[in-house]
Amino acid sequence: MRKWASVITAALLTLSLGVAGCANQGQSSGASGGDDILVGVLLPVTGNNATDGKDMQNAIEMAVKKINDGGGVLGKKLKIEVADDGCDPQMATTAANKLVSQNVVAVVGGYCSGATLPSSGVFKNANIPMIVPAANSAKLPAQGYDTLFLINGLTPDQAKTAADYMAAGQAKKVALVHDNSAYAKDLADFAKAAVEKSGGTVVAYEAINPEEKDFSALATKLKGIAPDATYFTGYYAAGGLMVKQFKQKGVSGLFMVGDGSFSEDIIKIAGADQAEGLLITATPTAEFIPGAEAFTSEYKQTYSNLAPGPFSALSYNAVNLLADALKRANSTDHDALKKAIKETKDFKALGQTISFNAQNTLDTSNFAVLKVAGGKFTLAK
Repeated sequence: MRKWASVITAALLTLSLGVAGCANQGQSSGASGGDDILVGVLLPVTGNNATDGKDMQNAIEMAVKKINDGGGVLGKKLKIEVADDGCDPQMATTAANKLVSQNVVAVVGGYCSGATLPSSGVFKNANIPMIVPAANSAKLPAQGYDTLFLINGLTPDQAKTAADYMAAGQAKKVALVHDNSAYAKDLADFAKAAVEKSGGTVVAYEAINPEEKDFSALATKLKGIAPDATYFTGYYAAGGLMVKQFKQKGVSGLFMVGDGSFSEDIIKIAGADQAEGLLITATPTAEFIPGAEAFTSEYKQTYSNLAPGPFSALSYNAVNLLADALKRANSTDHDALKKAIKETKDFKALGQTISFNAQNTLDTSNFAVLKVAGGKFTLAK
C-alpha cells in the first residue's frame, strides 16, 4: 500500500505540473486587473513553520503598503494573493496552481526548499517569475529555470560558514544531523564536504524524522562518540527539542543549527537555559543590519511590538526588487519582467546589494554565525 501511495502521489504531482503548463503554454502576459497588479505570495501559513511564514507575510504587506502609499507601480496598486504551501510538496503544488489560475504577474515567496522545488516548476511552466527570499537549496538553481530568482545565500555558502566557524574553534570531530527534507539533506551534504575540506572529521551522519519528539536514543549515541560539535540542518520544531534533550543527556561540544531553525521558537521550545550558547548559521535579522533601524521600528509598531523574523528583511527586499523591476520593464508582461529582474544590478536593499549571476543567484554570500545569549540572538564572535 505504501508503494502504491507513493506512485499515486508522484503521478498527481506530475499531472498538476502538466495541467499548469498546458493551461498557460505560450502565455507571457501577466494580469493587472483594474487598478491592481496582482502578486502571488507563497508561504507556510499553517504547520510547524507557520511562525516564520507569518513573519515573511508581515514584511511583504509592509513593503506593499509603502509602495502603494507612494503611488504604486506603473500607475497601479500592488495587491497580494497569499497561498499556503504548508512546507509540503503536495500543498505547494496545489497552492502554486491556484496562483497560476489567478493569473498573477509574479510570485514572492518560498520558505522550505522541499516545497519550493515543485512549486517553482509550476511557475516555470506558466512563465511566471518567482523571487525567493528564504529557500536556498542548491537544487533550486540547478533546475536552470529562467523564471526563478534567489536572494538568499545558497546551502554551499552556509555550509562553508559553519565549517569555518567550527574549524576556527578547533572543533575537529563533527556530528551532522538532518531531517531528510530537500534543504536539510542538501545542507548536511555540503557541510560534510566543507568540514572535511577544513581538516575536520565527520564522526556521525544521522537522519531523523522531523515529526519525532524523542531524540534520547540519538543523544545517547552521540554522547558515546563525544563530538566537538553537532550541526543540525533541519527545522526549529525538531531542533528545539534536540537542543533541550542533548543538553539534558550531556552530549559534548558545540550545538549549531542551520537557518531553517533560525526562529525565536527554537529558544521557546528548548527553553532559554538549554538554548544558551546555541549557534546558528543564518542571514542576520534586521536588528543586526546597519540602516534597517527604521524598518525594525516600523515592524514593531505595526505588529504589536513583535520583532522582525529571520526572513522578514529578505521578504521586504523581494517585494521592493519586484517593484523596481516592474518599473524598469515598464510592463507586467512576464517576459519583459523576467528580463528586468535578470538585469538587476547593484540594487540597494536592507543588508544586501542585489545582483544576479548566470544561475539567478547572489554573487555574494550573506551568511553569518549568531549565538543565543540571555535568551536572545546575538552576533557570535
